[in-house]
Amino acid sequence: MSLITNPGEIWLMVAPVDMRRGIDGLSVLVEQALQRSPCSGSAFVFCNRASSRIKVLLWDGTGVWLCQRRLHRGRFVWGRSDTGGIVLTSSQWEWLIAGWVGVAWVAILREKI
Repeated sequence: MSLITNPGEIWLMVAPVDMRRGIDGLSVLVEQALQRSPCSGSAFVFCNRASSRIKVLLWDGTGVWLCQRRLHRGRFVWGRSDTGGIVLTSSQWEWLIAGWVGVAWVAILREKI
């Protein structure tokens, strides 16, 4: 469980994603948009267009985790950009998995670009 709470790098994919995609479809997006291996030990976070759901793709050394979080109220808010993704800090990752909806993801995105 510590790998999920403390992955190597955490990549936030900026463009919205079709949440019908599974492990294989999201892995292709990681390879194409970021030129990264989905089996690198990094976590890759995807959001739907409505910003009410995220999916996290993570390799733990023996297999792939695909976790989903759906908000019943509120939205995940982060900006849109032409870049494939940005790297989150461990604090930002903890905010995200704890469900901190009010975090200024747009400001975080602007800092990284």
